[in-house]
Amino acid sequence: MGGVAVTAKYVIYATIEINGIVDKSDVIGALFGQTEGLLGDKLDLRELQKAGRIGRVQVLLEEEDGKCIGHIEIPSNLDKVETALIAAAIETVDKVGPYDAKITVTRIEDVREEKRKKVMERAKELLMKWRETLPDTREITEEILKTVREAQLITYGPEKLPAGPDIDKSDTIIIVEGRADVINLLRHDYRNVIAIEGASIPKTIINLCKEKTAVAFVDGDRGGELVLRQLLQVADIDYVARAPPGKEVEELTGKEIAKCLRDKVPVNEYLATVEKGSQQVQVQQPHAVLESPAVLTKNKIPPEVLREAEKLIGSLEALIYDESWKTLAKIPVKDLANYLQSTQDPVSYVVFDGVITQRLLEIAEVRGVKIIVGGRVGNITHKPTSMEILTFNELGL
Repeated sequence: MGGVAVTAKYVIYATIEINGIVDKSDVIGALFGQTEGLLGDKLDLRELQKAGRIGRVQVLLEEEDGKCIGHIEIPSNLDKVETALIAAAIETVDKVGPYDAKITVTRIEDVREEKRKKVMERAKELLMKWRETLPDTREITEEILKTVREAQLITYGPEKLPAGPDIDKSDTIIIVEGRADVINLLRHDYRNVIAIEGASIPKTIINLCKEKTAVAFVDGDRGGELVLRQLLQVADIDYVARAPPGKEVEELTGKEIAKCLRDKVPVNEYLATVEKGSQQVQVQQPHAVLESPAVLTKNKIPPEVLREAEKLIGSLEALIYDESWKTLAKIPVKDLANYLQSTQDPVSYVVFDGVITQRLLEIAEVRGVKIIVGGRVGNITHKPTSMEILTFNELGL
């Protein structure tokens, strides 16, 4: 429902469970209809919204096994007591359409307190970054040189790949993932660099690798592993260099770049290391056999956790683990999203008997979850590169 825009002082957060399939409008109608007159005209939701004392009611619903579960958010510009009364009132709603429903208020957030915390943290950051001294001549010279080198970026080949000006002149090329990586290397005077810049390996890269000594220089994350795997399948790579774990090539300093390239290893040595199991990803040259990502991830999960996962099937429960696979909690699936949003525990892995949804992935990504295992995968439009996603079926359960 509409109303005057609200600058909220508080936000009421609640969960809702409905024993049937309904729309958001049905929930909002139930909230307004079943609380009408409950607290008198002064605290009637419709009148409060018209006056701008209550903001737009936000409802998020997910369908699961013929039921709806979801979350409700209500911004409030009332005082604390009146806001608490509204929160208590919505818990009296027990029907949505023809179906039984249960609403539980999980918390009331003081928006101003959150803003104050953010202001204080930002003020600390600004004070830490505040530099009253002017840069010396060396710093100014280096900054000018970096700008000049960055301006040397060219486009190369029919695919117009981002590259440095010495691609044709040098006997060695450095292959990176994207434009930002090329720019960073140019800043530090590496002029024989070229980017893949896309989901597939361009023919220009493949042809250059046949003619020149090729160094693959990729990010130190899961995305870098996947790019390297794809590159080694189609191109004649001579050396492999990796950014430090968790870092991207585009953010490395000059010293870090130099160290990574100095520590590069011949591709045969890299592949031999992978086969011995010291790497967490399998890569291949043309016609080699490659294990599936599901098998690789399964190998990271302890046997006792796999046994517990098998017991979860049909239970509608979730297991939460920390970095060392120690159990942090066992909760109903309907509480999983709320738990991940509110817990202070260091969550690393989640195994649950339910649907892996886009919303759950976004919450888990923010919390730094590394592996998530569910009953099945829903309609996913974006898969976080930092997270491995599996189903019970892929684990052979």
